[in-house]
Amino acid sequence: MKRVGAVSLPFDDVDEPHGGSFEGLLAQFAGEGARTVVQALTVSAGPAGSVTVPLYINEFWTARQRAAHSLHEVSYRACFKPQLPRFFIERLTAPGDVVYDPFMGRGTTLVEAALLGRQAYGCDVNPLSRVLCEPRLAPPAIHAVREALAGVDFTDAGDLPDDLLVFYHPETLRQICALRKYLLTRERLGVLTAADRWIRMVAVNRLTGHSSGFFSVYTLPPNQAVSARSQAKINARRGQKPEPRDVAGIILRKSRALLGDLTQSAQEALAHIAPGHRIVTGPSSKTSLPDASVTLAVTSPPFLDVVDYKSDNWLRCWFSGIEAVSVPVTMARRIDAWQAFVTDTLCDVRRLLKPGGHVAFEVGEVRGGAVRLEEAVIPAGMAAGLEPLLVVINAQQFTKTANCWGVANNRKGTNSNRIVLFRKVL
Repeated sequence: MKRVGAVSLPFDDVDEPHGGSFEGLLAQFAGEGARTVVQALTVSAGPAGSVTVPLYINEFWTARQRAAHSLHEVSYRACFKPQLPRFFIERLTAPGDVVYDPFMGRGTTLVEAALLGRQAYGCDVNPLSRVLCEPRLAPPAIHAVREALAGVDFTDAGDLPDDLLVFYHPETLRQICALRKYLLTRERLGVLTAADRWIRMVAVNRLTGHSSGFFSVYTLPPNQAVSARSQAKINARRGQKPEPRDVAGIILRKSRALLGDLTQSAQEALAHIAPGHRIVTGPSSKTSLPDASVTLAVTSPPFLDVVDYKSDNWLRCWFSGIEAVSVPVTMARRIDAWQAFVTDTLCDVRRLLKPGGHVAFEVGEVRGGAVRLEEAVIPAGMAAGLEPLLVVINAQQFTKTANCWGVANNRKGTNSNRIVLFRKVL
């Protein structure tokens, strides 16, 4: 059995530190009233033989919905809760350190890092991720959003795509197309302001949904856009047709909600550290970020072929002027192909890490729990030159699958996070 050394930490408002180690913290954790279950996990590591690491099971962060900062309330498929990166950021970094996510998605890790006074680095192959994340790292004041919206000519729409009328009332679609034209023109001219970027981010997240707070008629939750043909079937089944929506009004209401928890001092603090943030668009295996700059990486990769990010985001990409079909999103169907993809990413992450830096790599469960991806990630990390320290399983008493899918609590879906913690050693 390979023994795994303890991780020395600067403890900051953590539960019952034991011996100054992260392992001790996990073993003694009782935040939700239950003690941690400690087990061992042995995995084959190829030519290196097998490796055994400790495995810690508990509810390390809350299962409650919407328990994090309001800035996070931006929908995205298969994203983890902000409490996950917070758990590791608070315990493995100090203010001013760089926190990185090579699969940043909607930017949960980056936004949480910024809120905690850390520098945020991120990468994603889809340009949509920058659209979703960047405005929330230095959000504008609500009056700036209101003034920017007042400058939009919502009658200057140009041609309307008729296929989108299954989602939108003609007047609503005219407003959406006018806003899209305005933003794309300003982006092309290089005059897109912070308020413009914020408006684009909010509009992207109001395009479709299942309440009057969205631009569309009733459809799937906002993290998935069905095809126009599928929406026509939904409309027929429900006997519904799109009603007029006030696009600017909806954007302002959502903006107020997103900024609801943001105090003036917090807004100033975010603006102060914003110049140090770095976001790159491209493959996670070859970034332009600087060597030995990152203290902690917290990430969650695409899980095999579970989520089709291109199809889910086609309407968001259209609004943002992104050709969704050209985005090279990885959809590995075999474990070995997925493992090779992860190894390549972790090689680049290792290059970015400072000596002693950590990677918290969340993998969840796939295929009804039959595939435990931590058993593939550990040898991938070792092949990339990282030391596997432990596995954290955050077991929650609910499923992430919502009632709108017709799934009862704890009957289907994922109800745990599985995180492999690595360290860079010389």
